Amino acid sequence: MPRKPAGIRGGPFQKVPVPDGFNYDFWLGQTPAAQYYTERCHSTFRWWFAYAGGPVTDWGAHHNDIARWGIGLDGPISVEARVITPPLPDGYTTPGEFEATLNWANGVTQIVKTTVDDSPFGAVINEKGQRNGVKFIGTDGWIWVNRDEITASDKELLHTPLPDNAIRLEVSNDHMGNFFNCVRSRKDPVARIETGHRSACIGHLIIIALWTGRKLQWDPEKEVFTGDGADEANVHLSRPMRAPYDYSFVG
Repeated sequence: MPRKPAGIRGGPFQKVPVPDGFNYDFWLGQTPAAQYYTERCHSTFRWWFAYAGGPVTDWGAHHNDIARWGIGLDGPISVEARVITPPLPDGYTTPGEFEATLNWANGVTQIVKTTVDDSPFGAVINEKGQRNGVKFIGTDGWIWVNRDEITASDKELLHTPLPDNAIRLEVSNDHMGNFFNCVRSRKDPVARIETGHRSACIGHLIIIALWTGRKLQWDPEKEVFTGDGADEANVHLSRPMRAPYDYSFVG
């Protein structure tokens, strides 16, 4: 029996008429004109490269944020990635499974993947049978964390007091409330917009590495690719906008 991919994979999809009252052209916006499928819209838009990044950016935006917080730098200096389970014809365009390796200037190697893994804390499992989370591996063991749990190879790692000079971040148990409070007060939220941008960039770097099939060098300060393959990769830092939904649409 074929192994079920760890990520979302679907297709081929049935071509159906655009529903009455739905302005599909407006919904597509600046993205290329495309055949209508029911699966292009609603929550499943995430599995099409024209609108999102599939598993690379869907959960990746959350977990790469935690990983970058732990690493303590703006971005990696190199990235390479490969598709493990490709999409189906006339189906979702993002890969069902992928694996990426990112190297950081402080010597940290980060592995990002959506693959089936039988080890208790190596898999990525959500409500569809995938485990999502971040595993920090150091000289004294490992710590695993996600939205629901935190555990470690040695439970003492979770109870050892932090040193006085440890970086401590503001706690928020209500992200929406924090946002509204900041709108009123004009203060920065617990996660500043620059922080969100830097964390979201990691997923986009992985996608560009998947598209080019190259190991790419990244300058996190200038936010451009450098070295071998840079010209090809930098093309993907922006994309053409379909008229009339380009910048003139809001001009």
